[in-house]
Amino acid sequence: MTATHTSRAANRARAGAHGRRPAKSRQRPNWLGGLVSWLWLAVVIIPIYWIVITSLKTQANYYATNPFAPPPDPTLDNYRLVLEMDFPLYFLNSLLVAIGTVIPSVLFSFMAAYAIVRSGGASRFLRGVNSLFLMGLAIPLQATVIPIYLMIIKLHLYDSLTGLVLPSVAFAIPLSVLVLANFIRDVPKELFESMRLDGATEWKTLWGLAFPLTRPAVVTVSIYNALQVWNGFLLPLILTQSPDKRTLPLALAAFQGGPYGVNVPAVLASVVLTILPMLVLYTVGRRQLLSGLTAGFGK
Repeated sequence: MTATHTSRAANRARAGAHGRRPAKSRQRPNWLGGLVSWLWLAVVIIPIYWIVITSLKTQANYYATNPFAPPPDPTLDNYRLVLEMDFPLYFLNSLLVAIGTVIPSVLFSFMAAYAIVRSGGASRFLRGVNSLFLMGLAIPLQATVIPIYLMIIKLHLYDSLTGLVLPSVAFAIPLSVLVLANFIRDVPKELFESMRLDGATEWKTLWGLAFPLTRPAVVTVSIYNALQVWNGFLLPLILTQSPDKRTLPLALAAFQGGPYGVNVPAVLASVVLTILPMLVLYTVGRRQLLSGLTAGFGK
């Protein structure tokens, strides 16, 4: 009897030891992952911190103090100087180009993606259009600069905001169609059939069913396209000439070689004002953007 109890106790002890091992391994901290996360946070935060504190320094303090030390007497004179040097005009140009690019490109891409998905490959024309969009992803912007320049000249749109919007829309469409088509394809076909049986037209199904269900994807491509256009430098450099048609990236380059040649705090103040709209846009659409990106990674 004693030997039997002893063997049972030993079995329970071994079973308990085996049962605790997974729990112990689950509680083990991931030191390497935490270290990499803190390093990446430092890589992101330190430049932003330096830009912000430097924009609050005077030009004399910038050269006389530690670059990473907070300003002894913070000042907003740099921001006032930037706003007095036509910065609102450049901001408005970038805003108009971004809005003029995002709205038509997303609307056209959404309708094109819906038509491609709903056709189910039955239409040869839509299959060709889809292949054309996919080919557009393989063509870099730099390889089309000369043809775009010649076409804009022929259309008499050189040195105008419209001349910036048209090529930006063309380059935003391929990726937008690809992303939106993947999301629309995941909408259950039973929902489309139910709308059709209820007598809904394709137009009503498009905006009443497909659009609400793919809203995270629409927000994702809208923010992505807005960022691409807002930070775009090559097209404004090639297709504009007049100072009053400059966008913010081109204006920042001009600031460094113009009246802001040695005024580093003023240049960084203009950088802060440039990134603020995109920061606000991300804050407003953060939840939809993260939802769209997470769903995209899960496909």
